[in-house]
Amino acid sequence: MIAALRTEVRKTTTTRAWWINATVMFGYMLVLAAIMAASFVLSIRSEGASSTGLPGGGTLDPEAIASSVYTLAVALGYIFPAVLGALVVTSEFRHRTITPTLLAEPRRTLVLVSKLVAVLPFAVVVSVAGVVGTVLGGAGTLALMGEPTFLSDTDMVRTIAMSVVALVLWALVGVGFGAVLTNQVAAIVVLLVFTQFVEPLLRILMAQFDATETLSKFLPGAAGEAIAGSSLYVSSGLADLLTAWQGVLVLLGYALVFLVIGRLTTFRRDIG
Repeated sequence: MIAALRTEVRKTTTTRAWWINATVMFGYMLVLAAIMAASFVLSIRSEGASSTGLPGGGTLDPEAIASSVYTLAVALGYIFPAVLGALVVTSEFRHRTITPTLLAEPRRTLVLVSKLVAVLPFAVVVSVAGVVGTVLGGAGTLALMGEPTFLSDTDMVRTIAMSVVALVLWALVGVGFGAVLTNQVAAIVVLLVFTQFVEPLLRILMAQFDATETLSKFLPGAAGEAIAGSSLYVSSGLADLLTAWQGVLVLLGYALVFLVIGRLTTFRRDIG
């Protein structure tokens, strides 16, 4: 196990994917958080209240604005750790290194577990970069515009810290998904489409009906937000969340389901 884990860590450190992922996420979330914070503040000053812009959403008070901005990485940026996790598996198939990997370690379940564990330190780096970028962009903009940042609030600090936890778990989901869909381009495209378009639309639509509102809490993005304890969707009054521990279990459940499917399909076949 140790040898397999060491090999997987070495594979990731010898590529640029993890630090490029972290750098891009930091910059993207920095800009996005700054834009969203400025938009909310300007909305308050021009209209007397800030709207979330979501269908059926309400208005936000200053603390809800700060919370919504600081959790943008969990609400919109989780694609980055998810892709990082997927690349750990799909890169092997793209560059045809999976065959020597399995020859060196024929226990395929162990190979998958090693990839799952090895991605964790890199997922932490990417997740911290994303959350730091979000907080810097959001808090910096709020402070420059004379608005409270609430960074000294204990609950806000907890929300920010738990955002990192949620994003790290998304990397595990990505590893599982990559084991199911090993074509690298296809995996990235599907993750992008689902996380940025399909799930947000589903959550908005499902929130409109009592029969489906509860089910929307169990979507992966909603589970990640539950771990953080806040999000733009919640602040808007559009949807409720599971508890933090329930969110952890749901995201781990998605990762486990994908891993089992990948082990019983992709990693069960003869690979040449």
